[in-house]
Amino acid sequence: MELDGAGLTCAQVHEAAYDGARVTIASLDRARAAWSTAQELTGPVYGRSTGVGANRGVILDKPGLDLLRSHVCGAGPLIPLARARGMLVVRLNQLLAGGSGIDPAVLPVLAEAINGGFTPPIQTYGAIGTGDLSALATTALCLLGELPWHPESPAAPAPHFPFAPEDALPFISSGAATLADAAIACHRLRLLLEAVVDVAAMSFTAVGASAEPLAAAVQEARPHPGQAAVAARLRGLLTQELATRVQDPYGYRAFAQVHGTVVDALDRATAAIEIDLNAAAENPLISGSLAWHNGNFHSVPVALALDALRAALVQTAQLSTARLATLMDPAYTGRHPFLADRPGASGALILEYVAQDALAELRHLATPVTTGVAVISLGTEDHAGFATQAARHALRCLEPLEIVLACERTAALRALNTPTPDRPLTDDLTASRHALAPHPPL
Repeated sequence: MELDGAGLTCAQVHEAAYDGARVTIASLDRARAAWSTAQELTGPVYGRSTGVGANRGVILDKPGLDLLRSHVCGAGPLIPLARARGMLVVRLNQLLAGGSGIDPAVLPVLAEAINGGFTPPIQTYGAIGTGDLSALATTALCLLGELPWHPESPAAPAPHFPFAPEDALPFISSGAATLADAAIACHRLRLLLEAVVDVAAMSFTAVGASAEPLAAAVQEARPHPGQAAVAARLRGLLTQELATRVQDPYGYRAFAQVHGTVVDALDRATAAIEIDLNAAAENPLISGSLAWHNGNFHSVPVALALDALRAALVQTAQLSTARLATLMDPAYTGRHPFLADRPGASGALILEYVAQDALAELRHLATPVTTGVAVISLGTEDHAGFATQAARHALRCLEPLEIVLACERTAALRALNTPTPDRPLTDDLTASRHALAPHPPL
């Protein structure tokens, strides 16, 4: 995978993180240009010749590497190796975009760490969407040799880079860990949302739902792009335009409208994330012949997009549970209640309990993070985007959404085939989950 600071996608972050794709560097030209400019700067430059945060007015005659050492402080369990690897890929790509003023010699060493399987030990808690300072400071001290790499890193000689004091802030001033989590979540959610349409098609067929609401004329009358795309795909999966009822429940009749909205929300979130994956969101930004002090590190565009996406996921999950309810109803299936093999048996009833439990978790995770506030560093940092929490919650949404859809799929399969006597359904549900998302654990 060639990184050039311009074309990194969410799918590529996932590929590098989980599939072990090796990275190469296209060009160091933009990083070299910013570094060259940084050497010529005079006057106070934040983090290079001054302190940071509330210490921004303190001129440092002999800046050291204390900034890195002081910012290594996290809490909670270590994040999985793949997510830490994703962070390294994102930060490398951002530095290739130029603007940081860091010594470009660190970039090949960072690529060496990625390709060699070295990852830093990053703890879960320690950022609020204004920069993953602790995670990246930990990475820097691993490169310096002051901290050990993750215990599961190779036993081979570790990559090493002797950071100069002026390289400390340029290396850590980034939300790379947050962006990696957001990119991984969006990639997996895209695959899962595609599977929603396949599951819905099974339910449509099982209950004889009408395809009339999916007609092209209906979509053209209200041309939301996601709605039209979902309706077209579902139309292609249905073998005939069944119309056994004048109007079906919303789980069928409004499927394209609701699920299409989720697809649109995912597209907007992906676009926001991919802008930042390839942005020189550095503070200060070294551009032209100047250092521009700015707030491009602020994560609110990503945080708001992820808040909207998580809220939208609840809507599509709610419709899945609504379809699941119709699959239990003889009025729609023509079968015994709960798809049982005989009157009075429980059949697939328990699937509704499991689905509603997962849906409740999904609703909890949809609580917006962007309504929060944080004032720190003696009041000089008086706002936060909380994209870190938004991305973390987006990752956590994958499991309950998958479970809801697996419950619907398991019931639809039962409705489309001969019902079996009452028995444990755990294996059936597990098989459905694997069919929906055959991916390694997050």
